[in-house]
Amino acid sequence: MSEIKKIATRDSYGNMLAELGAQHEDIVVLDADLAAATKTGVFKNAYPERFIDCGIAECNMIGVAAGLAASGKVPFASSFAMFAAGRAFEQVRNSVGYPHLNVKIGATHAGISVGEDGATHQCNEDIALMRTIPGMVVINPSDDVEAKAAVRAAYEHNGPVYLRFGRLAVPVINDRPDYKFELGKGVTLREGKDVAVIATGLPVNNCLEAAEKLAKDGINAKVINIHTIKPLDEEIVIAAAAECGKVVTVEEHSVIGGLGSAVCDVLSQKAPARVLKIGINDVFGESGPALELLKKYGLDTDSIYEKIKAFV
Repeated sequence: MSEIKKIATRDSYGNMLAELGAQHEDIVVLDADLAAATKTGVFKNAYPERFIDCGIAECNMIGVAAGLAASGKVPFASSFAMFAAGRAFEQVRNSVGYPHLNVKIGATHAGISVGEDGATHQCNEDIALMRTIPGMVVINPSDDVEAKAAVRAAYEHNGPVYLRFGRLAVPVINDRPDYKFELGKGVTLREGKDVAVIATGLPVNNCLEAAEKLAKDGINAKVINIHTIKPLDEEIVIAAAAECGKVVTVEEHSVIGGLGSAVCDVLSQKAPARVLKIGINDVFGESGPALELLKKYGLDTDSIYEKIKAFV
């Protein structure tokens, strides 16, 4: 059996920026003194005249990005999720969201899998924050293929976009000829009728593995990948709930305000169903190896499998 290819979505971000930079001269990339970590250094090396290092000053960086967008450029403002969404929230809200400017925010190192950097850097609240900003598109890709497609879609979309990327290398699961990325459209990766597992980002692959284990127990799980959390694909969520009766959401984010909350908002109004939310349960993270943290906080394959089995 050949080894599964693994790529961190932050690498996908840097590589796709460089690819798009060759095609579109209006792209400008900004970074907060983290180009080596966010991987925007790839763009910097190729197009230094269109790269701006704003220093460790995310709030100012967002203001610069807003000015560039107002002058007709397409800026990608890049930093760790904790700082892009957290530290600079007011500037994102008032300088980008309120005037609905064409700024793209590339937020890397999101979630518990930041690992040894610890709780201060493990942003499990960013999706919740960005969802609340009117007109903000929120994208959380599951692998390299999807992350690259998301960056291209963000450029093509006219308006503010929040892109969430990870530090940990994850399996490539979307490298198939029929893969198509469309903003606001979920993707059914596995058919099933006993329970609908709706996942986003890093845990999508683990959910597919968990579904295989559930099948051996006679539980047929549908697995849906939601790469765009806002706008949410309400149609696929409602149909899955109607077909399966039970819904499980899985995300590397707080269970408060993220994908699970978005799904529950829809179902409570349009298709009431039992829902189990799997994610970070209203606690801060801690320093440790990424894979061990994912296991401790219940986001590894075995933990997801056990939780879904008990729920069903």
